[in-house]
Amino acid sequence: MNFNLLKELSETPGVPSREDRLRAIVRRELEPIVDEVHVDAMGNAVFLRKGSGDGPKVMIAAHMDEIGFIVRHVDDKGFLKLQPLGGFDPRQLFAQRVLVHGHKGDVFRGVLTYNTRPAHTLTAEESKAAPTLEKFFVDLGMNGESVKNAIRIGDMVTMDRTAEKCGDCVIGKSLDNRVGVFVMIEAIKALKSNGADVYAVATTQEEIGLRGAMTSAFAIAPDIGIGLDTTLACDYPGMADADTITKLGDGVGIKIMDSSMVSHPKLVEHFRCIAERENIKHQMEILPRGGTDGGALQRAGAGAVSITLSVPTRYIHTVNEMNHVDDIEATIQLLATYLAEAHEGDYEQH
Repeated sequence: MNFNLLKELSETPGVPSREDRLRAIVRRELEPIVDEVHVDAMGNAVFLRKGSGDGPKVMIAAHMDEIGFIVRHVDDKGFLKLQPLGGFDPRQLFAQRVLVHGHKGDVFRGVLTYNTRPAHTLTAEESKAAPTLEKFFVDLGMNGESVKNAIRIGDMVTMDRTAEKCGDCVIGKSLDNRVGVFVMIEAIKALKSNGADVYAVATTQEEIGLRGAMTSAFAIAPDIGIGLDTTLACDYPGMADADTITKLGDGVGIKIMDSSMVSHPKLVEHFRCIAERENIKHQMEILPRGGTDGGALQRAGAGAVSITLSVPTRYIHTVNEMNHVDDIEATIQLLATYLAEAHEGDYEQH
């Protein structure tokens, strides 16, 4: 597995609407091996690999954006208040460091801090209060005038964390969904032939409402839609077996449903049959809450036969998201194998 590429994708900053640096990486990797490339008004990067026959149009959607923040206020002392972009759990944000990306191109390291008195001065009632995102602020260690000269409202703020190997796994920030982007890149590279036209789309603004996937799907009007994303792997202490969703090391997740979609049953069966035939480790996934770009592909325009392939992930929406290398490779293999025979699928409703 190309860990260096995955590490680069994980560490490159890009909150919703600020995915330009990620787009450049995907373009660098895919442009030499596809037939057409364009970037639409939403910033989606669309790569067309033309098919050899009269097959269907297949659209793959993997979102580039990460959950993060933009600056919403700079006070006279230089402290920053933040506007979240995406679903952070405030319980996971204590004692973190962030990178503030100034509009002039400079990057500043800061401390993400909760606005409360020290623990030994809190009342019993105060110590039990649930944290809220609104009470976090950033301390850049600079005076107010210096901060106001360097930072303005709307500047991007991302978590300060690197991607590393960890046993049989990788850990890092924003593996949701840079690992999905990685899978898409590697599957297209592995694809030797395809009867269907394959549109590989690195989408924008998924974390705030599947926005890029929706607009690109309207433009492409795919017959078949495949979302690529992470899913919960709750296979750790304190979780009941029935609530694990998926388990690290047990293979690619073939999604049956989530909050945004119910996958097309015939497409689910096609992927399951390929996985069984090719001995690709896989697990069937039902996610009670949460959605993916697959839901946008299913509903855009006249609709598309749709599914999502998931990379099981522990600790989603934290700075230590964890993926098993075997699951990543299984997802690449299943996607590439499907794309080679997508034109053979029969998904008609009778």
